[in-house]
Amino acid sequence: MKDASPQPIYLTDYTPPAYLVDDVHLTFRLDPTATRVISRISFRPNPDAASKRFFLHGEGLKLISSRVDGSDIDVRDVENGIEADVPDAPFVWEAEVEIDPKNNTALEGLYMSPQDVGESNASGRDSLPAIKPMYCTQCEAEGFRKITYYPDRPDVMAPFTVRIEGDEPVMLSNGNPTGEGDGWCEWTDPWPKPAYLFALVAGDLVAREDSFTTMSGKHVDLKLWVRPGDEGKTAFGMEALKKSMKWDEEVYGREYDLDIFQIVAVSDFNMGAMENKGLNIFNTSAVLCSPETSTDANFERIEAIIAHEYFHNWTGNRITCRDWFQLSLKEGLTVFRDQSFTADVRSEAVARISDVIALRGRQFREDNGPLAHQVQPDSFVEINNFYTATIYEKGAEIIRMLKTLVGDDAYRKALDLYFDRHDGQACTIDDWLTVFQDSTGRDLTQFKRWYKQAGTPRLDVTENWDDGTYQLTFTQTTPPTPGQDVKEPFLIPIAVGLLGPNGDEVQATKVLEMTEGTQTFTFEGLSYRPTPSILRHFSAPVILTRETPPEERAFLFAHDTDAFNRWEAGRSLAKEVLVGLVTGEDTPQSLYLDALATMLRNDDLDPAFRALALQMPGEDDLAQTLFDAGVTPDPDAIHNAAETLKQARAEHLQDLLPRLMADMEVTEPFVSNAEQSGKRALGLGLLKLATRLDGGKAAQAQWDRADNMTLSLGALACLLDAGKAEGPLATFRERWKDDALVMDKWFMLQIMHADPEDAAATVERLTEDPAFTMKNPNRFRSVFGAFAGHPAGFHQKDGSGYRLLADWLIRLDPLNPQITARMSGAFETWKRYDADRQGLIKSELDRILATDGLSRDTTEMVTRIRNA
Repeated sequence: MKDASPQPIYLTDYTPPAYLVDDVHLTFRLDPTATRVISRISFRPNPDAASKRFFLHGEGLKLISSRVDGSDIDVRDVENGIEADVPDAPFVWEAEVEIDPKNNTALEGLYMSPQDVGESNASGRDSLPAIKPMYCTQCEAEGFRKITYYPDRPDVMAPFTVRIEGDEPVMLSNGNPTGEGDGWCEWTDPWPKPAYLFALVAGDLVAREDSFTTMSGKHVDLKLWVRPGDEGKTAFGMEALKKSMKWDEEVYGREYDLDIFQIVAVSDFNMGAMENKGLNIFNTSAVLCSPETSTDANFERIEAIIAHEYFHNWTGNRITCRDWFQLSLKEGLTVFRDQSFTADVRSEAVARISDVIALRGRQFREDNGPLAHQVQPDSFVEINNFYTATIYEKGAEIIRMLKTLVGDDAYRKALDLYFDRHDGQACTIDDWLTVFQDSTGRDLTQFKRWYKQAGTPRLDVTENWDDGTYQLTFTQTTPPTPGQDVKEPFLIPIAVGLLGPNGDEVQATKVLEMTEGTQTFTFEGLSYRPTPSILRHFSAPVILTRETPPEERAFLFAHDTDAFNRWEAGRSLAKEVLVGLVTGEDTPQSLYLDALATMLRNDDLDPAFRALALQMPGEDDLAQTLFDAGVTPDPDAIHNAAETLKQARAEHLQDLLPRLMADMEVTEPFVSNAEQSGKRALGLGLLKLATRLDGGKAAQAQWDRADNMTLSLGALACLLDAGKAEGPLATFRERWKDDALVMDKWFMLQIMHADPEDAAATVERLTEDPAFTMKNPNRFRSVFGAFAGHPAGFHQKDGSGYRLLADWLIRLDPLNPQITARMSGAFETWKRYDADRQGLIKSELDRILATDGLSRDTTEMVTRIRNA
């Protein structure tokens, strides 16, 4: 029978915990299928709680014994856990449970990695070479209840002492090491933490060791643990960690607070990484890197994720969330912090453009579809489904706007107050905003709407010029979203600059504060009509609409002093050309191509910026643009338009290519820095153009001489496009068959560059490959994430793409509901398309929902998509 419809949890139903925890002692007796967990927990009644019900969360646990103050006690099984009658006074709860890490395929709680040892893949052939499994944990959001009975909620915080018994060479937990002997060790974390931050790792591991001296002179040991053989991929990660620690001291005044900080690389992990106090657990893809196996994009991502998880030590761990409705309190703030770090250590302009590309590609899509939700939701069914771009990326944009509104100095002063006032507490978004109100004196009542209203505001702009006076009139509207039909005006910071005829600024960047539905801003004393540069640095997460001639955008593309708006002008021109090619309308193609050539010739511009400006708008982005304009997007027509423009660009720029490609050659040894990675990025963009003209000769030459993964993978992508990759693909596979992360790239690249009509068949072929396993999240995402990101291939008219993905989601759900639910988001844009495609997708969504025993995670996501 199919599970009953899962019931929502509401923010308004929050009540304080009935009992608080003073300390936790845990003993783990490790066994692959029968680990024993012995808990000794000191409880006391919460004087602020109305309820005196003693309830502990628990899921999938075999209870061996339970005691209170040394005496056996009867417990009652209830939904999601157990309850018991306990004293109305402090007491000690003891329990022993048994769990099965080996068969925990959901990768929540305590499990073993890798998951597919001794088993076979979908084809029945042997999977990857056997590796001795290691024990590891993932407890956010609600995984600790799969380890032992406990009040598994973020507002219950306590210090933990953990004893681990077993025969594993390395056994780790949170905090500082406080004891060890033959077959056991002990770890003590003195800082109170919620259970979601608990971590345990045990296995055959080796460490890169280093140290850091804090600003107060405290010595901290640093260890980055990996499987034997991966030691050579840890140097960059260790340097990124030390760089992050120093940056957090200098920019936020935050010092590390334990004697040791550790990172462990795990091959089976649902997320990128996890900030467990003092013991961060990382997906191998988010920490292991070397020039031979990793691209520049991998290096930059790893640097940012290491920073993100380290920064959580204060914004997430020392100050955590009261409940999961406050998730963006820690995630939005920490994303903003890691974005600021990347901007400081790399290129600020390029980092900002990259952040906005990601925001529009993920969060705007989310905001404009059935999965739209507030940054602070009012309800959820399964919290795992709310680890979204809205919580993270839009949450970060809210912090950025707040900093813009109050200024850098006031922001730092408010953060100092936040840390001083709330250290050691579980807080709310209201607590966060109150700190800013108290610190700056500003009323943030209207600003809070960014947390409480879903959707992306549309900002329409008109202008007026009259005898030296220039006016900009803005009108904001936010479309209805699920459960929210009416939207109140947001407080929107709009950064504006004015340019003269020669590109000089006649008005430096000024932040306008829009508070009404329609509002006019006036600039006086001007000698000539200016060209406005609006929403500089992307000062608010809105969609800006303004009727402008292509010539104005070409002017901004050439002259705007704001790097983001300069890039935006070129992107807008490209989109107008693409839309015209799809709809058959006249386009400013020659103007765009000439402007693009002028931009590329400008050697004063950062190569990384030129690489971004050379990128084409994505096909999914173009589909949304057409849909917003009232045109039903045709994925095939969009793909054909993109191919047409790509060819036109190559032909128009062919005379520039030899000189520019030579200029982008990097002759020095590989270093992952802004200068080198920018050159490689632009060089690969130019190589794509050259491949359309020479049939892959330049790509083959690069493939033959490449000495790093960035150049190898870029050349291989071009050879795939040229239809000349059969030999290189085989060579690549043979060389890297034992490196899982590189093989993920091999899988992904073939699907991304498949002809649309062959994409589904390519996926089917690759799932038959001996190296494919559905149990590893990275491998599953490398195949089906790439497929969902290939719009023309996924949206084939016969529905083959929809059926294929639905088949695999149904198969995966019993094993890993989290990954299944997230991958179901591939269907979220189904209402954009024509009636035939909608009917095909609807049938697949119904088929998924009809599956017996479908998980809460997947049921919620697919239901929300289906009922849009």
